[in-house]
Amino acid sequence: MLQKGLKRYRRQVRIRAKISWTESRPRLAIFRSNTSIYAQVIDDVAWTTIVSFSDIKTKDKGTKTESAAKVWTKIAELALAKGIKEVVFDRWWFAYHGRVKALADSAREAWLQF
Repeated sequence: MLQKGLKRYRRQVRIRAKISWTESRPRLAIFRSNTSIYAQVIDDVAWTTIVSFSDIKTKDKGTKTESAAKVWTKIAELALAKGIKEVVFDRWWFAYHGRVKALADSAREAWLQF
């Protein structure tokens, strides 16, 4: 278990080293659990969360992938309402497939650029 956690941490550090964010491009961080998915737009300069949303807040029935797409559509709407059009996508250590990919694709369809 210790080795698995260490590998995840190294993967997270490697991914975060490649992305750079500024005040004009805040970080769009996601977290995927077994049952839910969470998204936050974070301003790392001011250390504040600008917008956050999760599929727990929606009562829709459907698959996890469908609910992930709905989360991204909603987070993109909230971010655009705050005037944020460009973000940096931070997927932590999660692989870019399945629910994470569905989230990113629906965010791009909602005109959020990363």
